This record gives sequence, C-alpha cells and structure tokens, in this order.
Amino acid sequence: MKKLALTFIISFFFIQGFSWGFFGHKLVNRLAVFTLPEKLLGFYKTNIDYVTDHAPDPDKRRYAMKEEACRHYLDADHYEQVLPFDTIPRNWKDAVEKYTEDTLNAYGIVPWYINLMKFKLTEAFKEKDVEKILKLSADIGHYLADANVPLHATENYNGQFTDQKGIHGFWESRVPELFSDNYNFFVGRAFYVKDIQKAAWAAIEGSFAAKDSVLGFEKKLNSTFPSDQKYVLEQKGSKQIKIYSKEYTQQYEKMLKGQVERRLRASILLVGCVWYTAWVDAGQPDMNDLKSVPKKVTDEERKKMIEEEKKMLQEKMIGREE
Repeated sequence: MKKLALTFIISFFFIQGFSWGFFGHKLVNRLAVFTLPEKLLGFYKTNIDYVTDHAPDPDKRRYAMKEEACRHYLDADHYEQVLPFDTIPRNWKDAVEKYTEDTLNAYGIVPWYINLMKFKLTEAFKEKDVEKILKLSADIGHYLADANVPLHATENYNGQFTDQKGIHGFWESRVPELFSDNYNFFVGRAFYVKDIQKAAWAAIEGSFAAKDSVLGFEKKLNSTFPSDQKYVLEQKGSKQIKIYSKEYTQQYEKMLKGQVERRLRASILLVGCVWYTAWVDAGQPDMNDLKSVPKKVTDEERKKMIEEEKKMLQEKMIGREE
C-alpha cells in the first residue's frame, strides 16, 4: 500500500506538460470544491479525492480516442484576428452550417463541448447517479480549465510558427509548478451562471486576448537572456530532461505580472460555478443521502492510472500534440 502511494506521488510530479499539466488540473478541481455552497459542499468534499485524481482523464483519452483532442481547444485565430468574436456562431448547429463539422473539429470545439457537458451533468444530478456526477464533474473541470489557457485559443499553440516551440508546457506547467505556492487561490463563492455557453465563450475570449502577451514576452526575454542559462537538465524519474531554468521562468513570470495566477483563479471559480449551476438546474436535489458513501479511487484503479501515465510517456497523442 505504501509502495503504491509512493509510486503515485512520483508519477504525479513526473508527468507535466499538457493543458495545465496534471498538477494544474488536479489543483483546479480540488480547489473548486471549496467554492461550493453548503448544500453541495458536503457531497464534493466527501468525493474530493475522486474529482482530483480524475481531473487529467481527458488528457489520457487523447492517447486512445481520435475525437478527444478537439475538445480541449479552439483555434480562434483561424476565424477571428481581433476581439470581439463576432463571426463565430455560438450555437453548434449554426456553426456547423457555416463552417462544416469537419472544419470545427479540425480547429477545436471546447466552448461548444463545455455546454454539452454541462447538460449531461445536469441530467446526472437529476438521476442522482453518483458515478456519473463525479465523472462528468472531473471531466468538465478539465475542459473549463483548458478554455482558460491562452495557448488553447490559437493555431500557434506551441509557438511552432514563431520559433518558440515548447512554450505551451512552459506557460501552463513549468510556471505554476514553480510559483503556484505563492498564488492567492481564495476566489470567492461559486454562483449561478444563467448562460454557461456564454461563460465558456468568455473564457476562450479571455485566453485569446492573453495569447499575444504569452508569446511576445517570451520572445523578448529570449532575446536578452543568456542562452546558456535558459535550460537546465533535471532528473525526472529514470530520465534526465531539458527544462526551462528557474531563473528564466522567474523572469518570464515577472513579465506576465500574475497572468498565470489570474487564469488559474478564473478556472477554479468557473468550475465551481458550473458544478453549482448544473445542480440548481437539476432542481437542487438533496445530496445528503449521497455524500455518506464516498466514491473512492481503489488501489486497483490507482494502479491503472499510474500505468496509463507511464504509457503516455512512450506513446504519441492521437491528433494534434502540444
């Protein structure tokens, strides 16, 4: 048992580098629990380990399902060059009619998919289906967090068009990994959101507005920072990998002036709001009779999760990589 737990901890910090990294996604889902009102808080606190441990599940599916990748992003600059987004239909059917489903899938569907997931979560609450509620809650937390990542809103998602390859993992994994201990995660109470689709689009628009800073500041820093100090070798498990140095990351984080922290905070609050809204729209079912029996991650499930994470290091994502 102790050996398994230790292996999990090592694995937890070993795999970083896509969509907030495992660290970021687990952090968002876990802290979102504490934004909830009392009538819902007990249920989620009882099951906090489940929604935390399963936060990275959508990324794992990217190695097995070709239809998964497009759910994590929207290449908004394929359609729009400046804000506001006034040419992309918010309604899925209207968007398909205008662009075709193949085009939408090619350039990402995250705001539309979030709306669908919220509907499914509402139905799960109506059914009082604990397993569905928790699975959908963990998944929707992942997609909402992804919508708040600036590099999930651009075709230049990894700096591949601007000679900045690797910036995706740098911004969303390396920066919070080093500095999130200093972030303020008291984001307030979750509240009812009348239009989840509108909220999802607001998140992706916020990410789109931030993408130029993400790319521009790193480009500027790279031009002045000593090239031999930009990267260091670090032991990760049994491998040595090249990562951005702490000094380079610190300078970048200062230039961003709290941007990563703000996007994490926005993710945490939005996740709590969507969970809460789905529950309200389901008629506010009494969760007291469900919270007494927590949905635990069994040793067997945890072992499987570890094996999946190890496998991800050896295989390629299906669809676009980050």
